[in-house]
Amino acid sequence: MEQRIIFSRNMKLELAEAISESEHDRIFVLTDAHTAQQCWPRISSFLSLKGARLITIAAGDEAKNLNTLSAVWTAMQQGDGTRHSLLINLGGGMVTDLGGFAASTFKRGINFINIPTSLLAMVDASVGGKTGINYGGLKNEIGVFNEGKCVIINTRFLSTLDLKNLLAGYAEMIKHGLISDEAHWGSLMDFDITQPDFGELQQLVKQSVEVKEDIVRQDPKERGIRKALNFGHTFGHALEEWSLSHCPDDPLPHGYAVAFGMIAELWLSCVRCDFPTDRMRQTVSFIRSHYGAVGIKCDDYGELIGMMKHDKKNRAGEIDCTLLQAIGNVKTDQNLSENEIKEAFDFLREG
Repeated sequence: MEQRIIFSRNMKLELAEAISESEHDRIFVLTDAHTAQQCWPRISSFLSLKGARLITIAAGDEAKNLNTLSAVWTAMQQGDGTRHSLLINLGGGMVTDLGGFAASTFKRGINFINIPTSLLAMVDASVGGKTGINYGGLKNEIGVFNEGKCVIINTRFLSTLDLKNLLAGYAEMIKHGLISDEAHWGSLMDFDITQPDFGELQQLVKQSVEVKEDIVRQDPKERGIRKALNFGHTFGHALEEWSLSHCPDDPLPHGYAVAFGMIAELWLSCVRCDFPTDRMRQTVSFIRSHYGAVGIKCDDYGELIGMMKHDKKNRAGEIDCTLLQAIGNVKTDQNLSENEIKEAFDFLREG
């Protein structure tokens, strides 16, 4: 059964309906330290959540690991969870990724509902059925494809976010614009994310989610067209992993890494696929002005390329990448040479 996406106007009513449609003898709610404080109080009084057991984990992507996953399993086991229980994931992408994986494996799989509270989770992590944890220093190394019963998206939660977190999610929306059509991309370039109109943002989020859902519906297990969603991620994931070890006190947020990855992959799209230079320059200018610069040096290229070789999207040890011939015209499975990668990193660093 296809996961239902609810663009919420009445959270109390919509959550009650979603819970009533999901088998549940017990309800567990997974939050991290931030969403337990900022978001859980907004829904904890709902009658539909009476008796729900709260599980709170540490915040931050570094907590998306086997130890945290084990702690969630233990909490559900000690809370008398059964194969008929329900897990509600209330939080950002780390919570929905890890919570979805915990639900997919506990008692061989229980129902779960995602309530994303960050822009990144709304447009990316909570939608599409990817769940998992980081392992061995690599992003999302262990996980499964499994969609929840539904995703409830309410942009009122975004008022709890600072600009950095809004920008982290907006990068994925820019990606959705680039892989879909000129009109959607243009709307994203014109929107003032620094002073957001949340009503207008909800419509842009809806468009973004529809882009992803349409692609996932065609290719749920990432055999073909779903690879379009990887645009910006071949370079982005490597930059994200690099920052975790080189800048442990202030690592790159996933969305920032994807934004910088898109700069490199847009340049490659121009060189390899004749992507329009004016569209590349406009997008790169938007990213540089909002996201700043990435702190890599030439000496880091070898380590970054090594990380790229571990990417799950690769085949036979080669580095594969998704590029664009035009906005909405995606070229998947583009094999990259090390020289091309180094030149793309040069462009990312120097512009």
